[in-house]
This record gives sequence, structure tokens and C-alpha cells, in this order.
Amino acid sequence: MDTKIFGWVLLIAGVIIIFGTLYSSYNIFTGKATIPEIFKIEAKKVAAPTEEKIPASQTELQKEMEKMIGEQLQGLIPTDVLPKMLNLFVWSILAGLLIFGGSQLSSLGIKLIKE
Repeated sequence: MDTKIFGWVLLIAGVIIIFGTLYSSYNIFTGKATIPEIFKIEAKKVAAPTEEKIPASQTELQKEMEKMIGEQLQGLIPTDVLPKMLNLFVWSILAGLLIFGGSQLSSLGIKLIKE
């Protein structure tokens, strides 16, 4: 009789873990809840553009071109996209592990109930 009660407890605990994870994932992916932040990138302070002299040498011109390309890439891909994608990926893996663990608990509970 004790094994059946323990089986029911495991079954209910597993189902609660599964549905809790699914509910949290739904809220995160619909934007109702924030993503757990594991990866963070500090925002860079952008200085106001100043008038600079025209580059005279080849190396100065190359540095100026690298700076301009970097500024254009920052405008093309916002800096907060990469950490957000990584955080969603990590949350998806964690949710998968929690669902797997909940299913294993429920499976063990069902086996104990059948005995």
C-alpha cells in the first residue's frame, strides 16, 4: 500500500513538473515573462561623432574603414540579439531536461502504482 501512495506522489510530482515547465515556456515565448538571463552583454556607450581630420596615410585610412564597417554592422545586427538567442536556446535545453525528468518521475510512479 505504501508503494502505491509513493507511486501516486511521484506521478503527480512528474506531471506538475511537466506542466509547470510547459506553462513557463509558453509565457517566455509569448513575451509574458522574461527570459532567465544567463548570458549578458554590457551596452557600449557610443560617443557623439566628432569632426576628424581626413586620413592621410594608408594605415589611418584602413583604421577609419574598419571603424565605419563596425558601426554599420552594429546598426545591422543589434547587440542584444545574440544574448537573447543564447538565453532562449539555454532555456529550451533546460525545459527539455525538466520535461524529461518529469516524464521519468511519472513513469516510475506508474510502475509503482501497477505493483
